[in-house]
Amino acid sequence: MGAHHIKSLWAALLVLVVSLGGPGLAAAYDNPDLLPDHPTPIIDLARIFSDQQRASLEESLNKVESETGWKLRVLTQYEQTPGLAVREFWGLDESSLLVVADPRGGNILNFNVGDAFFAMMPRTYWVELQTRFGNQYYVKDHGEDGAVTDALNAVEICLERGGCQVVPGLPLEQWLWTLTTSILGGVIAGFAGYPRQEGQTIAWSWMLLLSPLWLMLFGIFGIAPVITRTPDILPLVRNTLGFLAGGVAAYLIAQMTVGQRLNNQDSET
Repeated sequence: MGAHHIKSLWAALLVLVVSLGGPGLAAAYDNPDLLPDHPTPIIDLARIFSDQQRASLEESLNKVESETGWKLRVLTQYEQTPGLAVREFWGLDESSLLVVADPRGGNILNFNVGDAFFAMMPRTYWVELQTRFGNQYYVKDHGEDGAVTDALNAVEICLERGGCQVVPGLPLEQWLWTLTTSILGGVIAGFAGYPRQEGQTIAWSWMLLLSPLWLMLFGIFGIAPVITRTPDILPLVRNTLGFLAGGVAAYLIAQMTVGQRLNNQDSET
């Protein structure tokens, strides 16, 4: 079952390469002549690594394999690829992960994942890994080499932890999104809680009525993505302060506008 799945993944990879590569490259799709003449976990045909980077990465990948048994392999390609020849060269199996970096696409990263990895990291993990580190903005800021090494580092962290449901680490843009949802949740909670009756401090009934909305924004979208991706307490503190600030601001504004208008109407009647 695992071998059949890996073959299916390789077939999909070759279809992608054919669709991007254009005519004239058919001879390279299963070309062992492009393989190195010595054992190595990296085939850098696109030459995105310096000699020092490659040596350091080779040492890291070999260490992971010797200590854990997981095979992490890297293939970078541009106009040529050894294709299916790497499967036998590396002995890819259910405990193998092949990272394919191709600078020609919009997202430079692709993963061929052995079945054993899915027991530790679900399919959504690999989608998030690809979109976080392989997108053009990340590559522009960190380079093609940084995209590959950072993706591998995230995988190694999860292997050390015994598995992950999400990619570790909290990028700035993702934290800003969680902060925004936290503030929005606070605004809704603050507006719901402004007093609507004389002598009332907080409208608890309205707070409870709208609690599914502001709890979802603050708890599910504001807090959960943070605690599942990083042990750092600072983003939690900032999001909580954002929630409180949004709530207090909305409470005071609603009290001075809508609440004041209601009071005026009550006094007139």
